[in-house]
Amino acid sequence: MSNAHLAGLTGSVLDQLAREHGIDLKRPTPDGQTVEISDDTKRKLLHALKVDVSEDRSIDPVGRRAGPHGFETATTCFVPDFLVEERVWGLSLQLYELRSQRNWGIGDFEDLRVMIGLAASLGCDFIGLNPLHAPFVADARRCSPYEPSSRLFLNPLYIAVDKLPGFQPDIEQQTAIEALRATDLVDYEAVASTKLSTLRSIWAQWKGTDAANYGHADFETFVRDGREALRRHALFETLSEHMVQNSCSAGWRSWPKEYQDPDDPAVASFGVAHDDDIRFHLWLQWITHRQLSDAAAHARASGLRIGLYLDLAVGEALDGSATWSERENYLADATIGSPPDPFAPDGQDWHLAGFQPSRIAGGQKSPFERMVTVAMQYAGAIRIDHAAALRRLFVVPVDGTPSDGAYVTYPQKDLIQILAETSAQHRCLVIGEDLGLLPDGLQHDLTAANVLSYRILSYERDDAGFKPAAGYPALALACISTHDHQTLAGWWRGADIALRAEHGIVSSDLTRQHEAARKVERQQLIQAVSIPDAAGVTKNPSTSALDDLTVRAHRFVAETPSMLVAVRLADLTNETRPTNVPGTSSSYPNWQPKLSVAIERLSELPLFKAVSNAMNEGRQINPSGLGPNQDNRSKQNSSETFDASQRRGGVKETTDKTDAQKLDAIVEKYADKIPRPLGRFIRWMRKPELRWLRLIVGILFVIFGFVGFLPILGFWMVPLGLIILAQDSKWLQRPTLKAITWLEGKFAK
Repeated sequence: MSNAHLAGLTGSVLDQLAREHGIDLKRPTPDGQTVEISDDTKRKLLHALKVDVSEDRSIDPVGRRAGPHGFETATTCFVPDFLVEERVWGLSLQLYELRSQRNWGIGDFEDLRVMIGLAASLGCDFIGLNPLHAPFVADARRCSPYEPSSRLFLNPLYIAVDKLPGFQPDIEQQTAIEALRATDLVDYEAVASTKLSTLRSIWAQWKGTDAANYGHADFETFVRDGREALRRHALFETLSEHMVQNSCSAGWRSWPKEYQDPDDPAVASFGVAHDDDIRFHLWLQWITHRQLSDAAAHARASGLRIGLYLDLAVGEALDGSATWSERENYLADATIGSPPDPFAPDGQDWHLAGFQPSRIAGGQKSPFERMVTVAMQYAGAIRIDHAAALRRLFVVPVDGTPSDGAYVTYPQKDLIQILAETSAQHRCLVIGEDLGLLPDGLQHDLTAANVLSYRILSYERDDAGFKPAAGYPALALACISTHDHQTLAGWWRGADIALRAEHGIVSSDLTRQHEAARKVERQQLIQAVSIPDAAGVTKNPSTSALDDLTVRAHRFVAETPSMLVAVRLADLTNETRPTNVPGTSSSYPNWQPKLSVAIERLSELPLFKAVSNAMNEGRQINPSGLGPNQDNRSKQNSSETFDASQRRGGVKETTDKTDAQKLDAIVEKYADKIPRPLGRFIRWMRKPELRWLRLIVGILFVIFGFVGFLPILGFWMVPLGLIILAQDSKWLQRPTLKAITWLEGKFAK
């Protein structure tokens, strides 16, 4: 739509058009009131939504899916069967923050494997991670995991280079690596330079060999499966690197005009001339995928029943791979953020691109589904950052401030349906970050869809103080703190208040109000977690009294009815420097602080052991008569219950859930042992809509296994065939388990 057509719109005509396209005509103010948005804001947001009034055309209502989605049996998100009766816990960490004796100055996938082993030994069922989305590799300073270049691809800086075939240690390089390892902040530029240089050398060697674990055929299959989207990302990375070398920025908006459009002939010519560089970036994505997949499999094999818990950013960089490759799917000339509130009186501009509401859920494979699927293929749980975005986003014109923004409606019903379908397909929990101001009724809708709430201790207060442990909802993940917060010890000292004041985020008057409120909050926390020596922790916050507070606070959340509790690793190492200070950019080294303790020493920490014990003990306690099937996500919805014993991803279940769970674990075990392409086929075949294919393949596997038709593949075809058949025949599950136990014992050798 041209600006000329928009400029002519005024009054009721403009208001009606804005409403029809989901633009809220009022926005909140810091004092809790609302104010009318300006006509200029309405026009700019209509432009961002690419509304065309120059032609006589009907309006595509917000919320209508443009095409069939296909997999529509599930109406609620998946919840594992064991969570019907059990409450579990896990560790949460930022992968880059890990120190180790072998990494290259940034936590990597080998460090993750070590942490998985440690978590399993403690009794954890999951490990939570920051978003692993693809960054700007050509400009590693842009390191925020919540402002990625693309959410469809992965971060190759997490590759454990020393674990690749063909890696040869270099003595001179080891000196540089040791220096990177010793820093207190991740030096992203130096890490990227060192890793990419070595990876290019390994790539050059790999092209002439065919390593058993990293074969060429597997790589070509990965490239073929990734299709045009993967190639465009690799092309973007190559162009980005080229532009940085020629004094442009890594983002496409500063590039010469002919390179800003991926369909321009100049881009095609560049691709032909730089084919090897493009394939290198394809290879980086493949290696990253392989190592993350191996870590996910290792988590399952180690006994983490949920496995990896991955975070999903709410948007992407305005000038990254995603907006360059698929510009039509994103808002034009607009960013997303949040309106003014008491903590951010000027509002926030997150400098993120948001999906077009009219395209986010449309098509056979919608942009939203593709994004969610990427995370779920590795994860047993995902967290949707800013869950309010399922209904609305606060959109700000690129040349304006948050005061010029407004809420825009998104197709919530379709997005939740996609979440439910994809969650059921991948057997993946969904957690919604539902903090702050939420639209009316959204929590009810999330509860109805089995999306877990996200509860942080410091937020769970009312006029009477901290809510009791029994007051937490069952359908939730509870925690002490997150990457946007100080550790509990830092919160106690008021370090978060001091930092906001230091960086000019809040006024001195607000700072004094927050300090006074914190004194009250500290006393309320003492009462909530039952500290006998309240004077000790109040008067001597630098002593071991704070460790006791940390243990008791974790014991408190462990005793809540919430299905999941996440223990932040930074709380266990008593970090004094926060991971991120919202509202800052260059004035604070966000996303760079490392943990003060190497992962090899974590198990030696008294606080680490004490909190682990408190979690294991607290999770076994039945909280105040609240059974595991009850949910009280909010007082308004306290009459509603979550009945996971009767629902799995929206499908009614009447059989023994333990049998189904055991069969799923066996499928994963056999799928990991057989040739990789066949393993992928087996996992793909578990989709509910492929019932008849499973029937045929299951029967053939049993027959071929017994008669030895395919001796090269082995007798494992018989139990695998039985498992495939049992997925659709509930009465077969118990006999199949017994048969597999007998067969494995008889034919193990």
